[in-house]
Amino acid sequence: MASIQQELSVFSQAMNLRTQRHQVLASNIANADTPNYKARDFSFESAMQNAMAGRGNGSVALATTSSGHLQGAGNGGLAALQFRRETQSAVDGNTVDMDVERSEISENALQYQIVSQLISDQFKGIRAALATTSS
Repeated sequence: MASIQQELSVFSQAMNLRTQRHQVLASNIANADTPNYKARDFSFESAMQNAMAGRGNGSVALATTSSGHLQGAGNGGLAALQFRRETQSAVDGNTVDMDVERSEISENALQYQIVSQLISDQFKGIRAALATTSS
């Protein structure tokens, strides 16, 4: 049986990654009309596996495509940002598909809410156990 600290650590990592993914998806939506903008995302599953294996520092790594690019503060994180596979071609070179982005951000928000509820349930169980022992 996992300790409370271990369980909360897993939930905390999941919430952090869900928050980071939400920011990436929101950035895609915000840049839907930006010429030549390439939609980005990362694999939550891979990032969570890295977190549980103790790799990375909890931040999303910045992708560099040229040796002249500056290394950002997020470099070396749990999840590497990747360009999303293009689903529709746009004349201006933008690869953001609003249907995909809406779907992904809704799914991510739902998963965030689930993790939040799991944490809440965990604390309710702890409170109930403490109330029983103090009576």
